[in-house]
Amino acid sequence: MRNGTQTPAETTTGAVFGFDRGGRLRSWNGIATDVAGYDESAIDGLPFGDLFESDATSPTDLPAGPVELTLRTADGDARSVTFEVHRLGGEGPAVTLIGTDDERGDHRVRVLREMYEIVADRGRSFEQQVEALLALGRAELDVAYGTLSRIEGEEYLFEVVDADEGDDAIEAGDVVPLSATNCEVAASTEETIVLGDVARDAPEETDRAGYRDWGISCYIGAPVFVDDGVYGTFCFYDTTPRNGQFSDWEVTLVDLMCRWVSYELQRERANERLERQNDRLERFASIVSHDLRNPLNVADGSVELAREDGELEHLDRAAAALDRMDALIDDLLTLARAGEAIGETEAIDLAALCRECWGDLSTVDADLVDATERTIRADRTRVRQLLENLFRNAMEHGRPGGESVTVTVGDLPEGFYVADDGVGIPEADREIVFERGYSTNAEGTGYGLDIVAEIVEAHGWDVTLTESDGGGARFEITGVEFA
Repeated sequence: MRNGTQTPAETTTGAVFGFDRGGRLRSWNGIATDVAGYDESAIDGLPFGDLFESDATSPTDLPAGPVELTLRTADGDARSVTFEVHRLGGEGPAVTLIGTDDERGDHRVRVLREMYEIVADRGRSFEQQVEALLALGRAELDVAYGTLSRIEGEEYLFEVVDADEGDDAIEAGDVVPLSATNCEVAASTEETIVLGDVARDAPEETDRAGYRDWGISCYIGAPVFVDDGVYGTFCFYDTTPRNGQFSDWEVTLVDLMCRWVSYELQRERANERLERQNDRLERFASIVSHDLRNPLNVADGSVELAREDGELEHLDRAAAALDRMDALIDDLLTLARAGEAIGETEAIDLAALCRECWGDLSTVDADLVDATERTIRADRTRVRQLLENLFRNAMEHGRPGGESVTVTVGDLPEGFYVADDGVGIPEADREIVFERGYSTNAEGTGYGLDIVAEIVEAHGWDVTLTESDGGGARFEITGVEFA
């Protein structure tokens, strides 16, 4: 946490100790380290029993509400302390203890109770819960704005905004350059940034547009994490600087809210992945039960007929059915791998990869024009599969009568395209070409473009089908990361 100097705590009021389900300390604030006498490295991960004397062997055994505990300090002293016990679901702290020695502590407990009521209310959507947290935090911090924002490359997107009614200076959906905001510092350092007065506490940040043009003069914000990376920031700010600094309590409140937001976004993403996996399993079950069953029945029936009358042509039909099954199994395995989560990526020279793919595939009368200069970051094996499937699609469906087809790979502002000058795909079919089983080729399995869609989705890209300049098909891949 980067902020101004804090006054050492004289009481345990507002001291925060957050324990995980194993009973180890995972979050705390400055008051907690002051009263316990530990530095940051020594207190991290301490077991509950090393810090507190209690009949409860674990913080998860403590009853909700006020409880009297004996705090053991680093120098061996014991001190009786009243804490308010709170529980919060998720991967963060399972139990949080808040020191409550005086009226100020009672107020803070009320704020935390309201916070927990908000996050426990499953009748509200995630966005409504975030809006309520921002409103609560803004009232407690006495600032003009509270926002949850997402970072996409060099852009900063405001997802949820809380401000005074009628104040439309910042609205949900607005996009600004990341470099204009103090949130860039929170995201890059992966730390909570605390600036009661930007000009006083961080004069090097006053050249940002947020301060220079918009007048943001005080700021407190924390990075939001999803999948071990920075998703965006949860922050509060105002155009009026503070005489002093945000308090330890205020920093703790923002951090607690931000941790819950990170957990919920992570849980939401995990649920989406699980839904996609379930959908894919259902699709594979359908393929096995339907697409493979048909050629299997043909092969079985043909063998039976061959046994009855001895005609070898029945075995030819059985062999063709087995070949069909072999092709379906190959495509099914490719489809299963295509949708797996992307791990390591690498810089790929797109033009060079196109030429490699073309050399392996071009056994028909066709030409490749590689008009791309892109170097992209992606999974090389799966991008190769994507290109081969699009090239093969153009060769098989490009022009009737075996006429030569030209395939062009070119650049787009956010990606690249693969186009051909063949007969194209009817506009009415463009919404269904990526569905399982779509094919106009009797010999095809119908999974080529389905595999393309899976590879695109696994990378977080988008694919659209339009008509090329030559009247053929044009597949546009966007949302691509460039190296």
